[in-house]
Amino acid sequence: MKTPIVIITGYLGAGKTTLLRNIIGSTDRKLAVLMNEFGEIGVDGAILKGKNIDMVELSGGCVCCSMTGEFEAAIKEIREKVKPELIVVETTGVAEPDAIVGDILENIDGVRLDAIITIADADSLTRFPSIGHTGRVQIEMADVLVLNKTDLVSAQEKETAKQKLEELNDHAIVLEAVRCDVDFDSVLDIKPPEKIYEKHSHEHLKEDGIQSFIYTTEKKLSRARTETLVSSLPNDIIRVKGFVKTSEGDFLLNAVFGRHEFEEQPVEKTELVFIGKNALYYSADILRELKDCEIC
Repeated sequence: MKTPIVIITGYLGAGKTTLLRNIIGSTDRKLAVLMNEFGEIGVDGAILKGKNIDMVELSGGCVCCSMTGEFEAAIKEIREKVKPELIVVETTGVAEPDAIVGDILENIDGVRLDAIITIADADSLTRFPSIGHTGRVQIEMADVLVLNKTDLVSAQEKETAKQKLEELNDHAIVLEAVRCDVDFDSVLDIKPPEKIYEKHSHEHLKEDGIQSFIYTTEKKLSRARTETLVSSLPNDIIRVKGFVKTSEGDFLLNAVFGRHEFEEQPVEKTELVFIGKNALYYSADILRELKDCEIC
């Protein structure tokens, strides 16, 4: 089974390490945290050691440019020696994540990209409204945008910052946060499907407009029709995860913001969780289309 990778990016001081701490504290699963420290001393590395964390620090350069080869070797070594359930990669604040994404998708066997999370500093966006090239790329590539430090700005400034993010990236979900205190179980591969569904009862998820619904059936599905359906979901459906039993075999299905993958795995029956902005608005149509995918 492929190991999911989550990339955390964002400009200097936005709150990436704070988010890492929150992720670490929210799961009992075995994580491998790969940090790319810019400079000779990995200060944040010492903070994150402990619990179920195994970490490789890449100091002295940027993983998305001069250290691409070392990044590939580190991922391979982590998988062989640690066998983590999830790899979290924190890039340096001056990194553009596209090279890392390219490596994961094209050059590294046994892994899959689960999500790109970009932290944006609401205070900095307010005080320094001009976004440089690197910051723009980080925002544009995100699947999830965390508008952090919202307690440091007024309500109007927060809305202006949020609008700026949405103008640069209209497909990502935008979550507002103070000290990156956001529940990511709905978009990360940290909990099994049933746990993801339970998490949606939290009030802050309701406020963010994130909803979910479940589809389950004892019948087999047409893989081709199911894949067509997943490929054409509304942009507001940000995550689909679960198990699909088809006449061609059994699969684990993972779909995140338009990317999807069927991975062979024995399953008892089809069980899928759909998560997204106002997901219940789309549920009737999607469930009806899923019925059309049933073949026996």
